Amino acid sequence: MKKVLFFLVSLATLTHLSSCVDEAERPDTPSGNFEALWQIIDEHYCFFDYKGHEYGLDWQEVYNKYKVRVNNQMRETQLFEVLCDMLAELRDGHVNLSSSYDYGRYWAWQEAFPKNFSDTLERKYLGTDYKISSGLNYRVLDDNIGYIRYESFQTPIGEGNLDDVLSYLALCRGLIIDIRNNGGGDLTNAERLAARFVHEKTIVGYLQHKTGKGHNDFSSMETQYLEPSSNLRWHKPVCVLTNRSVYSAANEFASMMHALPHVKLVGDKTGGGSGMPMSSSLPNGWTVRFSACPMYDKNKQHTEFGIEPDIYIQLKSNDVQKGIDTIIEAARKLLTE
Repeated sequence: MKKVLFFLVSLATLTHLSSCVDEAERPDTPSGNFEALWQIIDEHYCFFDYKGHEYGLDWQEVYNKYKVRVNNQMRETQLFEVLCDMLAELRDGHVNLSSSYDYGRYWAWQEAFPKNFSDTLERKYLGTDYKISSGLNYRVLDDNIGYIRYESFQTPIGEGNLDDVLSYLALCRGLIIDIRNNGGGDLTNAERLAARFVHEKTIVGYLQHKTGKGHNDFSSMETQYLEPSSNLRWHKPVCVLTNRSVYSAANEFASMMHALPHVKLVGDKTGGGSGMPMSSSLPNGWTVRFSACPMYDKNKQHTEFGIEPDIYIQLKSNDVQKGIDTIIEAARKLLTE
């Protein structure tokens, strides 16, 4: 019997839980692999109703559409293409099909939108004398605004790192946290950073668990709290810079920070990715990953398709030519008013 291994990360406890679900055996043929993949998604994916409402997703219609493209004489590469096309109907960056020779993915959540970020401008604003503390690059800008660049929540940060960074920036009038292009990583890092900006136990979102094979089989919503750090905390205004490439754990960080009264999101809508991942294997050994645990913001709204900023700003091409980051400058203006 095949097994599905489920990793659930709770914002409150950040405890990894696992459970195993038996899948019916399928033959290792193109048709068998197609049926196995469709069934795995049908029984365990968590956004069917939401995406049915948003853009008319009907998983049974998807089955009918792609079933006719599969036959047992097709080549392995042809099957991989068909299965990836089928999974793309979910419009989910957390849905991936992995083989030994390719990685199927849906990246239109960021590729179809302006980047709103420039590596050249990043180097200009950081300069050459910026400080580095694990995954955090930081400095004081010339108007006494603190600036922290965190490129990936894959890079760990410790409490000592955060103490040192916030101590160095303590005299700044406000703080910019730039997470543009942060595609996620370890949710522990996101929560550890966010805990430095909350001063009492605060509701930042909600979580559900899949409890059965039906599309609507979910637990009741569980409240997710952000606990204040027992170490140094920041009390002044904060701007978090976002773009469409903010995804997964970074999207969750934006959601947590958005729940705090002294924090503003500035830039573009985030890319989303609020479903916690689950994985399984097909009869031929390919691995599929997909969203299985829906998460919501403090208002019980889905963030799967992204979080709207408080201040919507696009990076202007004429500013780029002048060496100006439109989004950083908007945040600086907001923090100095």
